[in-house]
Amino acid sequence: MKKREQYQHLIDYFLQTMPEVESELQYENPFQLLVAVILSAQCTDKRVNLVTPALFEAFPTAEVMAVSSPEVVLEYIKSVSYPNSKAAHLVGMAQMLIRDFGGEVPDNLDDLTRLPGVGRKTANVVQAVVFNKAAFAVDTHIFRVAHRLGLVNDRATTPFAVEKELTKHFPDELIPRAHHWLLLHGRYVCQSRKPKCDACGIKEWCQHWRTENHVKG
Repeated sequence: MKKREQYQHLIDYFLQTMPEVESELQYENPFQLLVAVILSAQCTDKRVNLVTPALFEAFPTAEVMAVSSPEVVLEYIKSVSYPNSKAAHLVGMAQMLIRDFGGEVPDNLDDLTRLPGVGRKTANVVQAVVFNKAAFAVDTHIFRVAHRLGLVNDRATTPFAVEKELTKHFPDELIPRAHHWLLLHGRYVCQSRKPKCDACGIKEWCQHWRTENHVKG
């Protein structure tokens, strides 16, 4: 099967089954999403969503968070992974937003990755979700699914390499949704230890499933 055909099959499937898809993180504005994505690093969205209501009530804006301290923020996020470093990053991020960006979340990769706690993946999530840009955030779920499906070649051994291949093959206007398609598929179907192949609607176009079941073509 040609790669172009495989991508088109997946696009057709997801447009039918998940035409509208969005982040499972709960937020109301760009600042809240940025905070939530920073907190979600190596942590589940479910855990982050338990923490953020009280956090957002205490720190509704970057201005409020910027004049706080990591020690105070820590009390609200103690149950997430790496809470000490994330508390420091959140305060530093809020301070930079105020100092360098007028309190507004920037809309581009270079400015976003200047912010404490914001790497390429986090920046791409914000660009795609808030600004609807063709930025493909690659987390562990997407990295795994892309390889299992055969959407990327074996030489794509880094998240950035996977990002480049996925960005090349998905149309720009679909990339914000495609990120969520692959993420949710990895989270709920193509799971790490025991993929639910019997419940998978795209197994016919999955390299891993076809190899395991000796399907040719």
